[in-house]
Amino acid sequence: MLGSVRPVAALSLATVCVLALAACGSSGGGTSTDTSTAASSASTGQSLAGQTVTVYSGQHEQTVKALAADFEKRTGVKVELRSGDEAELANQILQEGKASPADVFYAENPPALTVLEEQGLLAPVQPDTLKSVPAEDSSPKGDWVGVSARTAAFLAAEGKGADTAPPASVRDLAKPEWKGRLGIAPSETDFAPIVTRMIKTDGADAARQWLLGLKANAKSYGSNEDLSAAINSGEVEGGVIDHYYFYRLRDEKTTAQTHSKLHYFAKSDPGALIDVSGAGALKSGKHQQAAQAFLGYLASAPAQTLIATSESYEYPLVAGVKAKAELPVLDTIGSVASVADLGDGKEALQLLQDTGLLA
Repeated sequence: MLGSVRPVAALSLATVCVLALAACGSSGGGTSTDTSTAASSASTGQSLAGQTVTVYSGQHEQTVKALAADFEKRTGVKVELRSGDEAELANQILQEGKASPADVFYAENPPALTVLEEQGLLAPVQPDTLKSVPAEDSSPKGDWVGVSARTAAFLAAEGKGADTAPPASVRDLAKPEWKGRLGIAPSETDFAPIVTRMIKTDGADAARQWLLGLKANAKSYGSNEDLSAAINSGEVEGGVIDHYYFYRLRDEKTTAQTHSKLHYFAKSDPGALIDVSGAGALKSGKHQQAAQAFLGYLASAPAQTLIATSESYEYPLVAGVKAKAELPVLDTIGSVASVADLGDGKEALQLLQDTGLLA
């Protein structure tokens, strides 16, 4: 199976800010950054070949390794890659402060980036890089750039009631009729953004009751991979995942052994959440020009094409780069979630802990 970010560990409330995640993406943007300019200093035109940039990455490891290798080939800049859980990496940067060896932080979800931004640890992204993707997919302050997108969906065991009569809304999963039929992965980094969306749309009290309903109805799994496998085997009828877990499961199991199907919630539903990955350069980084070049590369057509054609099954953000044909058009699924609304994820994590879904 494709390497992926592991579930978020339950952290203390001092570090909850780096746990939750979500903002939205779009399938098109502005003009892509030319990687030939990414190979040189924007201010002097001096070649960056031979330099090293250290990237802390909470994104999917195999895809990021491929991106790093392509960047090295194109620019001559060596990439030191440190992959791990985005919450733990963000917390590590907070603890390391100005002594952090990180030049770039590449996160699966915006809240971890928002935390570093609020602490003043991120440097402004070069304007040409920001122009390469839709403005709503990056930091409103310009401190990090959106890279790729994914969407939440309901995965159902084929032929079961969850498949023939899927939930009309993610809210329905808290109803008594789903008791014993549902699976959830509350410690996954992909789950907290849905809780944040519920808080924004329905209020904190309603979101709390919804989580209590899920707790009563569902069997908990440690990861979306485990949840997807349980649904595919019929152990549970369905559950909410990010869309790409289904496609990766299918690739691993083969089509003949895939016994599950994706269903998407209506655009206005809290479950119709599109999320973006993003990357920013650390102010304290010792290789500022190389870091900006790496950000520019991530927002370029070559990198976006690599993402779009990889086994990660994510959506590219740069205009003219198409997602895999089997993926539904992103704009038909949902709208961009405000980065400001998604915030740092503290409130969502607090509710998950208060309801006992996280320790």
